[in-house]
Order: sequence, then C-alpha cells, then structure tokens
Amino acid sequence: MNLAQFVQSLKRDENFMVNVECWRDLPAREARYADFPEYLDKRVALALQKRGVTKLYIHQRKAVDLAWEGKNVVVVTPTASGKTLCYNIPVLNQILSDPSSRAIYLFPTKALSSDQVSELYSMVESIGEDIKAFTYDGDTPSAARTAIRQAGHVVVTNPDMLHAGILPHHTKWVKLFENLKYVVIDEIHAYRGVFGSNLANVIRRLKRICAFYGSNPRFICCSATIANPGQLARALTGEEMSLVDENGAAAGERHVILYNPPVVNRQLGIRANCVDHTFDITRKLIKNGIQTIVFSRSRVQVEVLVRRLKDIVKDPLGEAGRVRGYRGGYLPSQRRDIERSLRRGEVDCVVSTNALELGIDIGQLEACVICGYPGTIASTWQQAGRAGRRNSRSLIIIVGSSAPLDQYIMAHGDFLFDRSPERAYINADNLYILLNHLKCAAYELPFDAGESFAGNESTGELLEYLTEENILRRVDGRFYWMAEEFPQAGINLRSAIDQNFVIIDISRADRHRVIGEMDRFTVPMLLHENAIYMSEGKQYQVEKLDFDGKKAYVRAVDVDYYTDANLVMNLKVLYDSEEKPMGGMVKHRGDVLVSTMTTLFKKMKLDTQENLGWGQVTLPEVEMHTSACWWTLPEGMEEEYGRDEFQSAMVGLGYAIRHIAPVYLMCAPGDIHVSYHSRDPFTRKPTIYLNDAVPGGLGLSDKVYEMDLTLFREALDSIKRCKCRDGCPGCVGAAVTGEGKRALIDILTKLIA
Repeated sequence: MNLAQFVQSLKRDENFMVNVECWRDLPAREARYADFPEYLDKRVALALQKRGVTKLYIHQRKAVDLAWEGKNVVVVTPTASGKTLCYNIPVLNQILSDPSSRAIYLFPTKALSSDQVSELYSMVESIGEDIKAFTYDGDTPSAARTAIRQAGHVVVTNPDMLHAGILPHHTKWVKLFENLKYVVIDEIHAYRGVFGSNLANVIRRLKRICAFYGSNPRFICCSATIANPGQLARALTGEEMSLVDENGAAAGERHVILYNPPVVNRQLGIRANCVDHTFDITRKLIKNGIQTIVFSRSRVQVEVLVRRLKDIVKDPLGEAGRVRGYRGGYLPSQRRDIERSLRRGEVDCVVSTNALELGIDIGQLEACVICGYPGTIASTWQQAGRAGRRNSRSLIIIVGSSAPLDQYIMAHGDFLFDRSPERAYINADNLYILLNHLKCAAYELPFDAGESFAGNESTGELLEYLTEENILRRVDGRFYWMAEEFPQAGINLRSAIDQNFVIIDISRADRHRVIGEMDRFTVPMLLHENAIYMSEGKQYQVEKLDFDGKKAYVRAVDVDYYTDANLVMNLKVLYDSEEKPMGGMVKHRGDVLVSTMTTLFKKMKLDTQENLGWGQVTLPEVEMHTSACWWTLPEGMEEEYGRDEFQSAMVGLGYAIRHIAPVYLMCAPGDIHVSYHSRDPFTRKPTIYLNDAVPGGLGLSDKVYEMDLTLFREALDSIKRCKCRDGCPGCVGAAVTGEGKRALIDILTKLIA
C-alpha cells in the first residue's frame, strides 16, 4: 500500500477518525527560481549544472548576493530547502578567486558535520580544482591534523572542537586565522539556552584571535524557522545581520493530523496512554511498508517503543534490525551506523528523541509520528520536516498526551498552523558562562588593561577578580594566564554541568565495554542503582553508580518493566531585587537557589504501565543558583478555603502555570521550573515560583515579570473550559481532587479582578 492509499484508508477508519481533532491537507508548493549571478565563477556554475542545478531558489540567490556584497547573512527557511548552497557557493567562489582564503564551518553535532562535508566534497570534486575541505573533530586521526592546519581551505568542525581544540592552539593555525574570510554557523536554532550562550562567547574569542592575526571574517548563518532569527544571529555573532526569509523551495503535499487518544476515565479526565496509540499507528505504517520516523520526548519512551516495535518485525532468526532507536547517549559509531542504514533504506522505522530533529540526511521517509507535543512550534515543524524531504507526499501524525499543553494544542488546531514559531533566547553575559570564557580568552591571548571582552563593561572587574584568585598575573599593564590547569577542559558547552558519565557493560567478566554516556543532570533519574537502562530495546540493570568517578556499571537483563525515578526540588530565595502589585497579588523577581534530589524510583510494567513496586535512591543533592519570578497571594486564603482545599488549589495553580507559561514565553517546557508553597518560609505567604532552569538564568523569568495577568487569565480560561468535574491532567493535574478545582476557579477570579 502506498502513502496515498494509506491516507485514504485512515479516512475510512471510524475507530481512527473518532480521535482526530484536526486534519489539515497542506498543498504542494511550487519552486521559485532565480538565475545564477554574473559574478559566479564558471567552474562553480558548471559543477552545479552537473548536479542538476541550473537555477537557484530565490532565497539562495539573495543569500549569495548579500555575501558577495560583504554582508553578514542569516537564512531562515524550512527543512530541505537547500540552505547548504547558501554558504557553499560564496565560500567556493571566494576560494577560487583567492586560493589563500579560508573558511570555518560550524555544525552543532558531529553527525551533521559529517553529513554536510559529504555534500561539500561532492561539489569540490565536480569543480575539479585543488580545494581542500576537511572535518576536524575528536575522530580526526592525529596524523591528519597537521595537514589540515596547514592546507585546509575549509575546516568543518563543531563548537566543542573550536572551543577546546582550535582556539587554545591558534599558533598552530596561523594560515587559517590570517586568511579567514567566512565563518558558517548552521542550524542556529539549536543554539539556545546554555549551548547558545556558550557559543556566543566562543565566537567572541574567535573574533578576538582573528583581530590579533589581522582578519575580519563574515558570518553566514542558517536556521530552521524561529521567531527571532536576526536577533539570535546578532546575539551569537555580535554582528549586524541581513535576514533572508523568503523561501523559494518546492514542497510536497503534507497531511497533518492531530490525534487525541480517547478519554478512559471521564471523571478524572484521563486519556489513554499516548505511547500505546503511537505504537498502534506506527505498527500499521510498518505493516503497510511505509518508511516512518517516530519522535518521542524522553529516552525511556524511545526505548519502550523500540522494544515493542522490534517484536513485530522479528524474522525467524530473531533479527529485528528493520526498527532502530536513536537518541543522545548512544555511542557515535552506533549513531553513524543507524544514519547510514536509513539512507540506504535498510530501516523501516526509526524511533528518536529530538536528536534527529536537525537536518541530517536520513533518506526518503514518508511518515512522521510525534508522540506528545514536542513543546514548541519550531520543534514540531522541524520534526515534521523529516518526512517528505525530497518534495514527495508526506504524513504527519501528532499524538496528544494528557498534559495541559498537549490538550491546549489539540483543542486549538489553528495555534499550530497560524501561530509564529518560538523565540530562541540566549544570555551571553550570564556571569557563570562569561567568567569561564574570559579565562579561556586570557589563556589564548593576554588581556591589555582597559581591554573589554566583546564590549562587556565588567571585563576589568572580572580580570581583577581572576588576578586576586591567582589565575591571572598582571605585569606592565597586561593580564597573563598563570594557573596550571587548561581552562577549556572544564567547560561543557552544552550543559551548565561539566563532564558526562560513561555507561559500562559488565555482563561478561572477560570483556567490559562502554555502551553509552549521559549528562550529570540526567544520571540521578536514569542511572541510579537498580535502574533499568535501555539501549536500542535491550535492557541493562545498573549494578553500581560511581558518582565521583562518573561511571555507571550495568549488566544485561531481560525483564518486563522499566524504572521511573522521582525528582524532588527545593527552592530558597537569595535576593529579592524588585516587587510591585499585580491584581490581587504582589509579583517579585530576584535570585534563588534551587536544589534537586532523586529520592525513589518506581518499576513500571512495559505493556500495561502498572506500578510493580518502588525502591529508594541515595544520591547527592545538586544545587543551582538562578533567577526567578514569584507571586505572593493574600494572607488569610488558607483559612478562607480550608487547609486541604487551599493546598489542592495551589497544586492546581502551579500545574496550570507550568504548562501554560511555555506557550507565552515561546520556550521549551524544560527551560523553566514552576513550584508552589502554601506558606512560603521566605515570604510567609502562599507563593508561586517560576525560575529559569539553568544556572544564572536566561532571562525567561524576567519576561514573566514584565507580563501582566496574562498567565493567570489563560489559566482560569483553560480550567473553566475543561469539562472534567474535579480536575484532570488536561487542566489542573490528576493530584487535584474534591473541591480543589472549584476553589482554584474562585481564587483566580479574585486574583485577576
């Protein structure tokens, strides 16, 4: 059955259609073209024609023209719209006109670097000139590194290698930095939060070294659709950017379905498990020979789905390689093998976290099933774009969970199709991040007294602080690095927490092997002792967690359950910097200390999700200093409504704000934390806290502080709109019972009056 026939069969399936909240057929889009520019080197034009490109899309032509004029460019068009040529053409044109020219290509992942360098190699071969393009990352053999430093016209790398392997050793890269004409930063929408804030400082260091060697490179940035591409590109590069956002690429017809599992408990408003329905839909696609990608929000969900789907495709020998999993934590060699298998059509279905959201070429996929709303409009369309990448017809099915944000999307189908994508936030001047990169910059080149780091006014104070800490030494008006350690080694660009844990399989006494890795923040949830760790559907039990040594030892097992840990968070106000009245409340903002601890875990049956028991977790507490906004409610409310009823209402209010705020902040749900205290030890009043989920903050809580009553009005509206009687996962959470929902409606009505 082909995809068109499968779509028609869905429309005739009453059991399927009864759960469809919205079905949109997005028509195919014709391409819009422009001729090659006159200044384009004939060798580049001929190479493009050999590859079947006789004209450029209008956005490609505009980007190439702006680069030719010496402008910094940011190109924002959907997935598979040919953004690669927007930077390959200017770079190759420049190198052919001046063979001493150099360029750096930055990609957020090794996989994307490898994928894009293949495209570049292909073009270089078609041109037939001696243009050397090399990948330089942790997998590059040491014997090849010297040749790359001396002869590489285009160095393809990732932010981590630029940060730790190139900038600190700039004296070995003199030819590169003296002749650097272009810096390409692809997939800039991936650089948000901590990662983006770190990259902005790496670029500051890069520009400082370029200035030392006398070069002034131009920047070409590319992104999937976000709301503030120009602002983000300026924040990352520190340069004014010319925006190209008029898409000229063709697109195939797309069928987009919002599928809401049925309510199984009307009193509690609980819906059938979205994982089960995702499995059922994907099983039908596989059995009809439709190559599919499934996206899920958590690693555990990915592994549960992989295990269940592998069971339906096993051959007589028990092989199930037609279904693969893909997520962070898999070894690089494992991920490359999965990518190659997808491109060769050897895989019927891949189940992934957002790790496959970026523009890696994974071949001709026809369908995309998204298990639970990804949290942002940008991520939703990026994931949907992984199907039908070659202008073919595609099917996208978004399966809703019981979470309020999912139910909001299901109830407001127009939101997904008509609303602008989210904004990407970074804070390059976050004190934690800035100080770390100031150390790196001082290691790379001494600072002159009075010199500012990217115009930051606090540079002088920070340099004096580092001098007092015996990290720098001041001699004749210059600050020199004097500490013994290598500062770059202690900085993880992708996390505020340094160093990953490695996962070691000890199933065989004679052969211990590393099977994965995990960041320190996630470890307490997924790698505590007795946890079931899953990789490509295989199960391992954690025998020992060496927290200080950053190692987890696991042994292969075959059980019918997985584990789900409980995280407890505590918050303490450090500094209340501002407050003002808002409706019946007072809102505040300031600094807080957030501590998290994993206390226990549950054993959940794989097929029925039954709770089979629990166990304790004993691991150290993790602390984080960040920024927050909080609201204090009037005293006396607890007495007015009664302790139990008011406590239930506070639970519901925290739950509603946590799920509604990301919609208005245009951020991912994981970027913020929301907590509540019926009687807070700091304010001595009922209090709701919203804090940024990274050390130092990203400015999200400040955005909330600047809002008026929007979040509380929307919370009241969504709670009233829900048809449940006593509270449900779609409005105030399953923990709210009895009169809690009605009390919360009454409280919110008073607060926003």
